[in-house]
Amino acid sequence: MFLETAEQTRAVGCRLAAALCAAGLEQAVVHLRGDLGAGKTTFARGFLAGLGHTGRVPSPTYTLVEPYEFDRFTVYHVDLYRLTDPRQVDDLGLLDLIGPGGVLLIEWPEHAGSRLPGPDLRLTLTLDGDGRTLGVEALTSRGQLLGFHRM
Repeated sequence: MFLETAEQTRAVGCRLAAALCAAGLEQAVVHLRGDLGAGKTTFARGFLAGLGHTGRVPSPTYTLVEPYEFDRFTVYHVDLYRLTDPRQVDDLGLLDLIGPGGVLLIEWPEHAGSRLPGPDLRLTLTLDGDGRTLGVEALTSRGQLLGFHRM
């Protein structure tokens, strides 16, 4: 899917949030992959806006994990860019957040090595001229239930 603008990237994030709610899911793990500036945080901002979040959404580059509480679940926006060793994931307690009531949006998941379980959805944003291309892979039955991979 080609996304011409940052607004289109946010809108697709919003659509994923709607799909999550429509499917009645209260947990999911989404990996956001792509180079610097590809739109991972922009996508996450759209996702959170689609759930009704109206406040600021900073990049979690320095905090590593930013939680956003909603009625049915908490979204954890995670950025692993600054990790220098996959074992550092253990110190973040991310495995404790995976499960009912936890939705994880993980930027730079490749920095975790094999320390994280596989995602329900893998989204890859690739810079493409003045826009970006979004690739979507549903890797679990929960990811397929979202129907997002068919967009």
